[in-house]
Amino acid sequence: MAVTKILARKGPLADGISYILNEEKTGVLLTVHLNCDPGREAREMLDTKQAYGKMDGVQYYHVIQSFKPGEVTPELALEIAREFVEEHLPGFETVISVHVDKEHIHAHLIFNSVNADTGRKYHSNAQTYYKQLRAASDRLCQEHGLSVIIEGDSSNAVSYIEWLRQSRGQPTFRSMLEADLRTAIEDANDMGHFFMLMEHMGWEISHGNRLGFRLRGQERFMIPGRKNPMFTEDGIQAAILGNLSAIEAGQRLLSAYRAPYRPYKKHPKYTGFLALYVHYLYVLGKIEKRQYPPRMTPQLRKEVIRFEHCREQFAFLRENSISTQEDMTAFQTRTEDTLASLMKQRTILNVRKKKRRVLYAALADVESLAEARRLYDEGLSGMEEEAARYAEASTLLDAAASPVSGWRQRRRNCTASWRSSTAPSGRSGESWSCARR
Repeated sequence: MAVTKILARKGPLADGISYILNEEKTGVLLTVHLNCDPGREAREMLDTKQAYGKMDGVQYYHVIQSFKPGEVTPELALEIAREFVEEHLPGFETVISVHVDKEHIHAHLIFNSVNADTGRKYHSNAQTYYKQLRAASDRLCQEHGLSVIIEGDSSNAVSYIEWLRQSRGQPTFRSMLEADLRTAIEDANDMGHFFMLMEHMGWEISHGNRLGFRLRGQERFMIPGRKNPMFTEDGIQAAILGNLSAIEAGQRLLSAYRAPYRPYKKHPKYTGFLALYVHYLYVLGKIEKRQYPPRMTPQLRKEVIRFEHCREQFAFLRENSISTQEDMTAFQTRTEDTLASLMKQRTILNVRKKKRRVLYAALADVESLAEARRLYDEGLSGMEEEAARYAEASTLLDAAASPVSGWRQRRRNCTASWRSSTAPSGRSGESWSCARR
């Protein structure tokens, strides 16, 4: 099985080629050159671009084929990559290299963006990836007896790292998020209750065009609705009102009911006998003429705003018992003194916060990563980075707490010793030396 991805690069050709031909990762026999000569790959690709007048834009494409650990040999990976280039990229100058420096064997293919035979540039998009590049790679893997990933469409595709962790049974942030989403949907009564449950589980929610979730420590929000429509806002609301298991089984609709849009229609004017009947009702007092509010002129609007402003000023004077100019001056002086004192306190607090910012961050890490440290101590893999951060934060807090507590204890001991001294000078030699320490 090969997980394939393609990258468009606008940088120098020589940099990409030198990277994949690194002998520490490849070995001497794990490289192949197609339509170009070894040692002159970058020069020949640039000559092709110059001959057809296509020097700008994407310079080359970098294809990576990552194989399942233990399923393929380096020679077979190189053969599959070579057959892939001969079938899918005829006429393109290509350099192939197989890297064996990691647990999984992976092949790197760098090919010129301009075809040496036709002069046409290669264009990569979602359609060419799934219908040409990915399809050809999967078919070659099947022909050589390798497994392939069965996926319905591109929305179900996952990264190689996520797939590798799932195949090993290791938890991922996405799997934990989907499990918490299902739990919250089953327990929630409405959308507000659902959001509250997700926040209690430790998820930060982004309310935008799409619902996003992330844990403390993550840089980006995960949007599960991209891969599973059931986790969009409409899908979650429908699942809360309906049955989650029935929706997953396809027995109920995923979207909640919405009233159809009805454009505004002006009420028809009564005519004929109906108009006469309404007139009689009005004369008999059964109905009354609709009373519309008068249209507010700009001058009236200004006067209303001025009135509201005066009313707020009057309420302020009454609440603060201000009746004379002296009272207003005294109130203003007291307010300025209070403001200056508060600003001074704010400055002091900001300085203290800045000095202890590292400790605050360490305290937050200890609280948020305690569960990850517990799982790591139980032997669960994949939590090494979180456990290391937890240990570093705990060490920092212990180092910061020990000197302070020791200094306070020494100060109490010295004070008690000084007070209990009976020497004529008021201080014994032992007490004075302790106080100096």
